[in-house]
Amino acid sequence: MKTSNESGVGNAINRVEGHLKVMGKAKYASEFPVPNKVYGQGINSTIAKGEIIGIDTSAAEKVKGVLKIITYKNAEKLKGYDQEMPFISTDTIAPVLQSNKVHYFGEYVGFVVAETFEQAQYAARLVKFEYKEDPKPTINFDKSRNKAFKPSEKSDYSRGDFKKGMSEADEVVKQTYNTPIEHHHPMELHATIASWNNGKVLVYASQQIVEDASIAISGTFQIPNEDVRVIAAFVGGGFGSKLNLDRHVIMALMASKMIGKPVQATVTRHQMFTNTNMRQQNEQIMSIGAKRDGTLTALSHETLSHTSIKEIFQEPCGMVSKMLYNVPNNLVTARLMPMNLQAPFAMRAPGEATGSFALESAMDEMAWKLKMDPVEFRIKNDTQHDLHANKPFSSRLLVECLRIGADKFGWENRKSEPGTNKNGNWLIGYGVSAASRNSPYKKTYAKVILKLEKDKVNVTIQMDATDIGTGSYTIIAQTASEYLRIPIDQITVELGDSDFPPTPGSGGSWGAASFCNGVQSACENAVSKLKKNRNIKNSEEVALADLLKRNQLTSFEAEGMAEPSDAFSKHSVFSFGANFAEVWVDKDTGMYKIKRMVNVASAGKILNPKTAYGQIIGGITMGAGMVIAEQSKIEPNFGNFITRSFADYHVPVNLDMANVDVIFLPEEDKIANKMGIKGIGELGITSVAASIANAIFNATGKRMRDLPITPEKLIEAGLEPGVKI
Repeated sequence: MKTSNESGVGNAINRVEGHLKVMGKAKYASEFPVPNKVYGQGINSTIAKGEIIGIDTSAAEKVKGVLKIITYKNAEKLKGYDQEMPFISTDTIAPVLQSNKVHYFGEYVGFVVAETFEQAQYAARLVKFEYKEDPKPTINFDKSRNKAFKPSEKSDYSRGDFKKGMSEADEVVKQTYNTPIEHHHPMELHATIASWNNGKVLVYASQQIVEDASIAISGTFQIPNEDVRVIAAFVGGGFGSKLNLDRHVIMALMASKMIGKPVQATVTRHQMFTNTNMRQQNEQIMSIGAKRDGTLTALSHETLSHTSIKEIFQEPCGMVSKMLYNVPNNLVTARLMPMNLQAPFAMRAPGEATGSFALESAMDEMAWKLKMDPVEFRIKNDTQHDLHANKPFSSRLLVECLRIGADKFGWENRKSEPGTNKNGNWLIGYGVSAASRNSPYKKTYAKVILKLEKDKVNVTIQMDATDIGTGSYTIIAQTASEYLRIPIDQITVELGDSDFPPTPGSGGSWGAASFCNGVQSACENAVSKLKKNRNIKNSEEVALADLLKRNQLTSFEAEGMAEPSDAFSKHSVFSFGANFAEVWVDKDTGMYKIKRMVNVASAGKILNPKTAYGQIIGGITMGAGMVIAEQSKIEPNFGNFITRSFADYHVPVNLDMANVDVIFLPEEDKIANKMGIKGIGELGITSVAASIANAIFNATGKRMRDLPITPEKLIEAGLEPGVKI
């Protein structure tokens, strides 16, 4: 990819903040030079269920530098939940250390504050807890089925008559697909420097949505929201784990209030497994009916997952099955089991990443039964109307993604009979999957500050948006450059401060569209007001410096706001894509290599092909990780995670990954928003796992329905009915 230093959107320029990161000048949450700060360390429970009946802090209190040890006995009283097992969201309160009850292994039971990080860690290990342990915690997925419940009325969806549709089918597929617990594991650990000063709160924190973090803090401590300031100038990855406020921030603030000093708290890599959310384990039963000509008659998607015994989160695995294909009879259900585990929460493409594995694997199984080409089978069941929302799509180029991807990939060379494409000991398979991801667009505010210095205008953009490594700084600067018609090196972008104009933050693939339309509005307002002051027609082109001079100003500020239109609300707005994978499997050992991948994305206007490419590559890598190795295992007797570090929780590295081609289709969806932008950050992971699993079937004749797909599973699996190797 050629990069360019040109101004404006659509150019593949380098990141404007890249030099700061390379030089170590980009400050992350734990790197701000806050005077007089001390250090806190959380203490985790060592049982899955029970009560604390004794605490011995005497040894820890003797450690040099220890300032405070906080447990439920001396913790400040915080706001509790108004109802039993509430649904959690990005601004939910986060009470901690409020009782002697233990609900899961690793739950915070104490917090030690000391003058140094090492002192706090050492003293934390010396605090002794005595428990009355409940010998029967609910930690086994299979044994918890009788406790499954429907989380809400919206958890179930149906249209048409599913049973009737299945009875009309000539071929039926009914299979169960399993995805394990996964953890997000961004490079930057969750961290905070929290200060409580005369009722005013200042928090440097690794958060994806600073406004919601501020709301959660004010709600937890029952203080005015205007007294809370959250700063997240740079966030070293999140993948959803930093959407909501985790309890280390509350403990650090509580400690700061008690001792009168700023407190820094960093979650350890081990604690990332127990204290910063996770993706749920999902059991998904797919039932599909189709006519011999490939017409779908019915489709159901039934999901069984778990939540904590204190809070509810439901991963919407069936979302993709409601809208991706033209199927008249549809049933989607979700059930949750309360378990003695931490509450799960959103992980990159929540629902789509896991749900698409089940759907797109089942679609491949049906294509095999029908003896149809898997690409043509998907195209035959395309639709331009979202049957779930009963709205037309604002734009939908799924067929184009499949056609162009197949051509680029060389799909015509695929052999339909499994096991027939060989190279020595290797069995070679081709797989395909379709992808879709909702493209939300949310109300966003931005401020533009213009300063005339000699004949040059320097511009500052301020908004509380965050950059979680996705390139927000860059695309915002490009947008300002485009609409102010000035070089990008004259633009400074300031993000991640709750004192700045509010935005929805980073997450859910709404960031780029929301941020940039907000910036466009602010820039256009600035130019329009300056022209109006001097009776200049909006259509007349006047350089920004000349506008300020004509107004006899050396500085000027304007704000803007962007929000969804009526047209947006009347349409279903999604990004679409297609994944193609070539996999080589050793027929004797079950070892496999992902040799080639092609991803085609239809995601509206691409603001910066370089950063967008990085988003797709990152998504593809996480999708491959779902297949290759990623899983968090629970010790069946005690409820602790036996995967506790990168030594045993494996993620893909360079040698695991294929050669990847990424194609962006030209598209500007003006119904989606004024600039024609759609989400891309989560589209990249969606259905990647299915394309690899489908390629493995094409290579071996073995259907792999449980992730991750390990060599052991491949060796032990039998051939599918009808496969002759």
